[in-house]
Amino acid sequence: MRLLLVEDDDHVAAALSAILARHGFHITHARSGEEALQALLPDSGAPYGVVLLDLGLPDQDGFEVCGRIRKRTSTPVIMVTARADVRSRIHGLNLGADDYVVKPYDTGELLARIHAVSRRTAPGEPGPEEHGTPDSTGPAEPLRLGSVLIELPTRQVTVDGTPVQLTRKEFDLLALLAQRPGVVFRREQIISEVWRTSWEGTGRTLEVHIASLRSKLRMPALIETVRGVGYRLVAPAA
Repeated sequence: MRLLLVEDDDHVAAALSAILARHGFHITHARSGEEALQALLPDSGAPYGVVLLDLGLPDQDGFEVCGRIRKRTSTPVIMVTARADVRSRIHGLNLGADDYVVKPYDTGELLARIHAVSRRTAPGEPGPEEHGTPDSTGPAEPLRLGSVLIELPTRQVTVDGTPVQLTRKEFDLLALLAQRPGVVFRREQIISEVWRTSWEGTGRTLEVHIASLRSKLRMPALIETVRGVGYRLVAPAA
C-alpha cells in the first residue's frame, strides 16, 4: 500500500517511515501541507491507500489541509496530533478525517487504525449491501424521529426540514440506531456493524462520533448513553 506521511519533523518521519516500511508500506514523505496536496494530484502516480496527517505543519494548519484533501480525493485521512481534546477530534471528523490518533501513540495502535480505514475503503471490498449496513437492510421508506428525517437510499438527514451534513460514518451510526429506537446497542455491536472491525481501540472514535452527532443534530438527548453497555436512540414524543 502507498501511504502519504505528512510530517514536518524529519526525525519523526524517518523513524515512522522505517517502521511502516517493515510492515510493507511504500512511504511518500511530505513536509508541508502544500507538498501533501501536490502529492495527491491525479497525475502524481498510483493512488495512496491512506494519508497520515500531522496537524502541526509549518505552512498551514493541518485542519485546513484535511479540508482541502477531502475536496480533492476520498483517500482515507488519519490525523496524528498531540491535540487530545474532544472538540479538536470532532472538528477533524467534521472536516472529513476518517480517524484521529493522539500522540504519543503505540505503533501497534497506529498500524491497526491504518489497516482498519484501508479495509473500509479499499476497492473491491464488499459493498454495504453485503455487510448488512444500514444502506440496504433498513426499510426503503424514510425514518422519521420527531423533527429528524433520515432518508436511507439517498443518505440524507434533515432536522425540521433543514439538511444536516454528516460524514459517512456519522450517517451509518445514526441509521443503525434509528432503525430500532429504544433498543440498546452494545458498543462492540456498533463498532462491528459500522466500522467492520472488532478492534477495541475504535471505542474512542465511537465516542467522538456520538458527540459529533449530538452536536450536529442539536438534540443531545436523542442518543442516550447506557453506562457500561452502549447507546440507544430515544424516539422523541410524537
